[in-house]
Amino acid sequence: MTPPTFLPGLQAVADTVRDAGMTTAYDSIWGGAVPTQAPGPIEQVMLSEDKLFVVLAVVLLIWIGISIFVLRTDRRIDALERTVGKGIPHEDDEL
Repeated sequence: MTPPTFLPGLQAVADTVRDAGMTTAYDSIWGGAVPTQAPGPIEQVMLSEDKLFVVLAVVLLIWIGISIFVLRTDRRIDALERTVGKGIPHEDDEL
């Protein structure tokens, strides 16, 4: 296996590391090819450099979910208040 080529300025550092007996990088130790699969469309978005939009989309979905939950809970409470309000007589009502 041939050693990796470096930029001319880094060749001296690579020689020093090799002469000192330090270990090589993992990718040069693993000789076999790792089978990979082409990323899908969602993975391409997640793996792109503009991850800010992914974070914003997730936060937006969370806020939409919380808003829907609060609105549904408010409607249910209003319905319960109307139901309870009809069943309890007021002080002004005659029995």
